[in-house]
Amino acid sequence: MRGKRKSYIFIMKLLMWLSVGITAALTLFLVGYILVKGIPHTTWELISTKPSYLSGKIGILPDILNTLYIIIAALLVVIPLGVGAAIYLTEYAKSKKLVGMIEYALETLSGIPSIIYGLVGMLFFCQFLNLKTSLLAGALTLVIMNLPTVMRTTQESLKTVPASLREGAFGLGAGKWRVIRTVVLPGCVDGVITGCILSVGRILGESAALLFTAGFAHALNGFFDGLGSSGCTLTVALYVYAKEQGEFGVAFAIAAILMIMTLIINSAAAFVSRYWGKRRSI
Repeated sequence: MRGKRKSYIFIMKLLMWLSVGITAALTLFLVGYILVKGIPHTTWELISTKPSYLSGKIGILPDILNTLYIIIAALLVVIPLGVGAAIYLTEYAKSKKLVGMIEYALETLSGIPSIIYGLVGMLFFCQFLNLKTSLLAGALTLVIMNLPTVMRTTQESLKTVPASLREGAFGLGAGKWRVIRTVVLPGCVDGVITGCILSVGRILGESAALLFTAGFAHALNGFFDGLGSSGCTLTVALYVYAKEQGEFGVAFAIAAILMIMTLIINSAAAFVSRYWGKRRSI
């Protein structure tokens, strides 16, 4: 019996280590392959100029700026909405039935394919609200997509704040909003910031929804002019150069840039989580 148990434990450990090894190997292979294929094609001229159709020159500066514009616009809307809704559901809502319905709706939104968001965004924002094909329409579509992520991460972070801190603040005579502003939010700011950073990663990697709403234009505009006009983000540009134009070198260069940006975002999320975790433990 003991020998069978030891064999069982050994086999299970072997399977777990094998699973870890396969996952790590696939990740390293994917990252390494993209960087090896993309970095040689990533030049300063490519990332600092706009495309010229007369001379055939390719530049992705408009695509980089459009990506930054759409990230900023989406965050300016989704952070107040998501954090505010999470605070209401956790601290103010009294009806468990209402909270359950909203949480169920959030789970449903999280599981909807992004191509459906793009179709709805095109019909509602581009046509019904007459925003046309623009970065603003794409940003508002991404707000709906990322709202569940921000709300759920904020909710879970709010729940980690001990009830004794709230009770102590109430005992000192603080009002509800003052307790939330001075006790609850500072105690869970790491989770809120981490959720916002992770939503940036999803915005950065989205392409299907933006194909319907943001457009394909490689135009170089300022922030406000860019939001009102059609614009191509890096992920959409990757699709266009690889699928439509056959420029696989440029496509791999864009993929390498996106991979580096994703690694930076994930590292920033981990750093913020550790930093605020140490701050809270002091």
